[in-house]
Amino acid sequence: MSIYEKRVTKYEKLVSHLEKRLHSVGNWRLLTAVSGIIISAGADRFGLYYLFWSSILIFTSLFIYLVIEYNKLKKVLEYGKSMLKINGDSAKRLNGTWVEFEDVGEELKNENHDYSSDLDIFGRGSLFQWINTTNTYLGRAKLKDFLTKSCYSEKLLYDRQTAIIELAKKRWWRQRFQAEGFEIANEIREDERLIKWFETKNNFYARKDIVILIRLSPFVTISTFLLGYGFSVIPRFIPILALIIQIVMLLVGVKQRNIDLNTVYTYQRNIRVYKNMLKRFEKVNFKSLYINNLMEIIKSKDGLSAYKQLAELEKIVDSISNRGNLMFLPINIFLLWDYQCMVSLEKWKRNSGHLVNNWLTALGEMEALSSLAIISFDYPEWTMPVFTKESSVVRSKGIGHPLLTNKQVYNDLIIEKPKNILLITGSNMSGKSTLLRTIGINLVLAYAGAPVCAKEFQCSFMRIITCMRVSDNLEKSISSFYAELLRIKEILRATEESQQVFFLLDEIFKGTNSHDRHLGAKILIAKLYKQNAVGLVSTHDLELGELEQSTNGNIVNYHFQEHYKEGKIYFDYKLRKGISTTRNALYLMKMIGLED
Repeated sequence: MSIYEKRVTKYEKLVSHLEKRLHSVGNWRLLTAVSGIIISAGADRFGLYYLFWSSILIFTSLFIYLVIEYNKLKKVLEYGKSMLKINGDSAKRLNGTWVEFEDVGEELKNENHDYSSDLDIFGRGSLFQWINTTNTYLGRAKLKDFLTKSCYSEKLLYDRQTAIIELAKKRWWRQRFQAEGFEIANEIREDERLIKWFETKNNFYARKDIVILIRLSPFVTISTFLLGYGFSVIPRFIPILALIIQIVMLLVGVKQRNIDLNTVYTYQRNIRVYKNMLKRFEKVNFKSLYINNLMEIIKSKDGLSAYKQLAELEKIVDSISNRGNLMFLPINIFLLWDYQCMVSLEKWKRNSGHLVNNWLTALGEMEALSSLAIISFDYPEWTMPVFTKESSVVRSKGIGHPLLTNKQVYNDLIIEKPKNILLITGSNMSGKSTLLRTIGINLVLAYAGAPVCAKEFQCSFMRIITCMRVSDNLEKSISSFYAELLRIKEILRATEESQQVFFLLDEIFKGTNSHDRHLGAKILIAKLYKQNAVGLVSTHDLELGELEQSTNGNIVNYHFQEHYKEGKIYFDYKLRKGISTTRNALYLMKMIGLED
């Protein structure tokens, strides 16, 4: 039983216990309210005023206590449920049922990206679906950047690796950090609007004369009511006039004020969640330079903790929460409550608003790092890649596809000058395309700073571009063959730029006749070789194997093969040198009843 399964059992028991306690406290709360009403009503009817006031005091106090206790239990229960889900999902990652996760990052797909579509970075059964534990908008965006914007700074990647290794060891912290964000997990809201609002200043509510007027006006108005109606010292029209003036004040600029207050109130839950996540972050001492650099960017000049500053904002936002209640209207009129909130918000914005972007950016990066740290914790036998200043290098030992949970077949593969290109042949379903994706997705992980599914892995810095899943576009009247040509054009254009290209080509030119396909593929591979590109090409055209001889062994042939036993076909998915000598298309046709 994995550590996750043990914790699932633990939290299942805890949740069950808390649900029973919550139900019990709820029943006691109801019983207290009913008993208090009955006893106090009976005492009042029979003139037992001592009993009446005693019962009111006792039962009200008891009811308030039970309400507080109920809310505490509810909060602990929600936390327990979050931890139960987190560990349940972690167990699913280990046993291979993570494809059930609802969040597949569908909206993050980009068919025009260099490799994300071909290498299953987003979508059902993707890398994102497997590792994503982010809850915030910027966390999601940062993880997307890690997986689609390769980092080519050796120092930055090694620093990130160190951070991921440190986070991997802090499983308890990662899970609690993730649990804090669960409250907003299902309502991803763009933070740019909030950040922009906090960075925008409204000088009107910062003017000293306006602040003094807003703070003093309610005191003056309430005082006139006491003097006019309580002590009859001044004429009663004066408090009425003071009240009318405040109503007029509330009507001035009401539209823009409502927009401002509603904007920040919309993010009430987010602000509470961000505060709790920052508190988790700031309360822990991290050793890695990468994380400590993130810690530095959230600090204010006076050294005040970010979560404490957000706690102040949370109080202000909570004070806005009753604005929509009609019963609150008199309070708003007497106290100029909307103005009080705007003054407080403007003061907070001037002190801390410019830091919000840094806070949320740091939180997002910690979420993305925590997602990658899961790989390191769950698979300690996987390796952190080593980067080399040599060009044209991919050296791997025991490399497998990270998404084939518990079903990987591991191979050794080396690409280095002058043997820049590998030609992979083999029959249908033998593993050619999977090999290409195995190398590609592990390079993506390497350039993100994450562990790779291999015993050893070393690589150069190269731009990954793939041409594997190409389809037609009816809207643009583009056939699949022409779409493939456009993709290959992009690859060739990239090879002319300064950065070295790592390409993956799967069954190129399959949309045309065999003669043109063979000739076109031969020309393309030769051109890529001359352009110093690095990569793998999978093909059924065994004639292309002649390129190894014509390039003096610098385009290297590898193949997969199958074998037959008792009329059944078997694959071992092991990579072998040389050209494929087996075919299985006719056999597969017979399997579906297509034979003479």
